[in-house]
Amino acid sequence: MDNKYVALIPARGGSKSIPLKNIKHIAGKPLIFWTIEAALNCSKIDRVYLSTDSDEIKNVAKKIENVRFEVIGRSPGTAIDTASTESVVLEFSRKYDFENIILIQATSPLLKSDDLTQGIEIYEQKKADSLLSVVEQKRFIWRELTNGFVTALNYNPTQRPRRQDFKGYFVENGAFYITSKHNLEMTKCRISGNIAYYKMPEETYYELDEPSDWTIIEKLLTERQKPGHSLKEQLEKIKLLMLDVDGVMTDGGMYYSESGEELKKFNTRDGMGIQLLRERGIKVAFVTKENTKIVERRAKKLNVDELFQGVENKLTVLEELKDKYGLVYSEIAYIGDDVNDIPVLKMVGVSFCPNNAVDDVKKICIFISEKEGGKGVVREFYDLWRRKL
Repeated sequence: MDNKYVALIPARGGSKSIPLKNIKHIAGKPLIFWTIEAALNCSKIDRVYLSTDSDEIKNVAKKIENVRFEVIGRSPGTAIDTASTESVVLEFSRKYDFENIILIQATSPLLKSDDLTQGIEIYEQKKADSLLSVVEQKRFIWRELTNGFVTALNYNPTQRPRRQDFKGYFVENGAFYITSKHNLEMTKCRISGNIAYYKMPEETYYELDEPSDWTIIEKLLTERQKPGHSLKEQLEKIKLLMLDVDGVMTDGGMYYSESGEELKKFNTRDGMGIQLLRERGIKVAFVTKENTKIVERRAKKLNVDELFQGVENKLTVLEELKDKYGLVYSEIAYIGDDVNDIPVLKMVGVSFCPNNAVDDVKKICIFISEKEGGKGVVREFYDLWRRKL
């Protein structure tokens, strides 16, 4: 079976507390995009499915272009307020072939691809029947008695422990669950048998159920995206840099000699940046829509690892390189400047563009160069990468 792991993200249209919250923008993108991208960036997941009853959600989700992603419908009975999540998962299981399923909650945008990867690894290492994501809480829990008083459940008030000495307890954060198709269909439950756990950071305790949750999580997501806060962590993972050529390695101009020969202007500082990256173990690939001897000669002179010319769909190259070098998306950086670069820029761990890139590109990149295309953008990327390590 090819689908060893599939991810299912249910996204119902009928949210009461926050209408259509699954496509409401949070920290710059629709809510569902956060978990979809986390799943797609996990190399252990073979296919990602978004299950929804809403045409509005379907139309937004279909903006994500990836061969491993599919938007599917769900029956009306699984989309009513009283329907269980299990009903959606079981309906999916009856229709699709897979070995193991990862149920991901769209209301957990703080989920990262690394969480999914490590969760799967624990599930496999322990040979567990299922796994759930948790956070550790160090709170004292009380239960109300029938006489109106309360009693402590997880500690002795006469021997109140210090926080640092208190073991605490695990709480489901609802981010993701893993189980096999066999166990799911046998027990009709997302978790069963010997249950393993994956511990996530304490801030992932929050789920988007109420408007107040939205404020908290949006602030956490925004902080995570700030340059210097998350960029260092992202740059540390990079093992491959993909480069557009025209508008990035060159100024985008079209030059011709008197004989009609096409010319391009490259920057020597970019060449040095590529050399320094490769000396430090970073693979470099040129990916361009054009097909010229000039680019071929430049790539050969700089000893770049990969050259792709005449490319119409750059996502296919991204997938090929990812598989060839055994990478995940978070280990790849891309520098692009125009709309045909956007699908790749949305997928990679570090999206980078020149200062004069088109506005649609600048809106989605996590870093915008101080330089214009052909004026040292790649060298600036190297300098940024080196300073962050």
